[in-house]
Amino acid sequence: MDFNPLLNTLRAELGPSQVLTSDNGLDLQAYEQDWRGRARGRALAVVRPGSALEVAAVVKACAAAGVSLVPQGGNTGLALGSVPDDSGQQIVLSLRRLQAIRQLDTANLTLTAEAGCVLQDVQAAATASGCLFPLSLASEGSCTLGGNLATNAGGTQVLRYGNARELCLGLEVVTAAGEIWQDLNGLRKDNTGYDLRDLFIGSEGTLGIITAATLKLFPQPAATLTAWATVPSMQAAVALLGQAHQTLGPALTGFEVMGEFALRLVAKHLPQLLVPFLQTHLLGPTGPGQKMAPYAVLLEASDSESLTHAQTRFEALLGQAIAQGGVHDAVVAQSLAQAQNLWQVRENISWAQAQEGLNIKHDISVPVSQIPAFVAATDALLADQVPGVRLVCFGHLGDGNLHYNVQAPPGMEPASFLREWEPAINALVYAQVSRFGGSISAEHGIGSLKVAALEQHKSPVALALMRRLKTALDPANTLNPGRILRP
Repeated sequence: MDFNPLLNTLRAELGPSQVLTSDNGLDLQAYEQDWRGRARGRALAVVRPGSALEVAAVVKACAAAGVSLVPQGGNTGLALGSVPDDSGQQIVLSLRRLQAIRQLDTANLTLTAEAGCVLQDVQAAATASGCLFPLSLASEGSCTLGGNLATNAGGTQVLRYGNARELCLGLEVVTAAGEIWQDLNGLRKDNTGYDLRDLFIGSEGTLGIITAATLKLFPQPAATLTAWATVPSMQAAVALLGQAHQTLGPALTGFEVMGEFALRLVAKHLPQLLVPFLQTHLLGPTGPGQKMAPYAVLLEASDSESLTHAQTRFEALLGQAIAQGGVHDAVVAQSLAQAQNLWQVRENISWAQAQEGLNIKHDISVPVSQIPAFVAATDALLADQVPGVRLVCFGHLGDGNLHYNVQAPPGMEPASFLREWEPAINALVYAQVSRFGGSISAEHGIGSLKVAALEQHKSPVALALMRRLKTALDPANTLNPGRILRP
């Protein structure tokens, strides 16, 4: 097939410098490979439109030529949803040039930004206006707003503020026909038919391409407190979460859980970070009388009244939990630097695990009440099936989202471990997730990585409805084919 007419049309629409091909010596690896290095595709070209109108022009040109598009933001996804296949016949549609903050309305508590805005820049714009945009992820320095919405990103404050879906009031979307649908009014009440916004959020670029969004803002809290506590079991962590809800109410903004081995990896690969209560033990064998806590919890609370008010309630919660035996040790950060160190320990678990070698990742959710039973049962099954297997269990306990990752036994080569065990371990973990009423993808999406698993664990009725939506909105399968659903 001769693609030159299409490429020439795209160059005429966007300018030659915004249509990147390997033919002219450009290295497209940053666009063609996922950040974890699990997959590398081959793009016909990478196009970089600078407006919604240019996105629409690209979509129309590709639809007319019968060429499919792979929308891409910061390319920080974990489910292979934003890299091309290896055919060399797909266009990567990079939205990074759409970086404008279009409007900031403090009276309406809304901010309208384009899809290519880096999440950290959206947060900073809100802060500069005296407001808060609470979506917070470990990749916030590189992920983009469009990708956050396309995957319905979660993060560390879902417990109080909700996923990206709950933080979005309106969208601008380019459809598969190259039309622009815009609803950026920032209304909190609008009962005028089907909710098209929620249709596109979480659709991973398969139904339409998000080019801008109107977001909810919140008042900045008067005080934020961070604490670290070690607990004797996952059941104790869940009990502490219940106490935190009762004591702190809506002030509770974050509640993270981290398993002992996950913290060992941080201590091993990032010794400059202090892991409270465990650091002296993690770098060597446990001494006489020293017992490691199997789990640690990171709590955060924000208060609209005062620091003293927040601290009083926080210390009452932890003091009661220690007295009842549900917490071994606890510390409340006394400075911003201390709080940042605690969060850096949590946010660097994934990085530390990567330094240990390739691993089998699971982004799952289970009802909070079922998490202790799920972890106990699944840990035991994996230990029986793969002797010596190491489990990196951590995540957003407050909203039921665990990153339940599996590392090779000591001495086993990681790549060999993945080749030999990944299908069987995935099947085991996902079967347990279903058994306990959970989901195989909590916040990372389906992409192309979990298409087969979705077919096995989603109801036939749900899959049929999703296929009808895809066919209705993208009949030629132009937008991100092979993601979420098979072609």
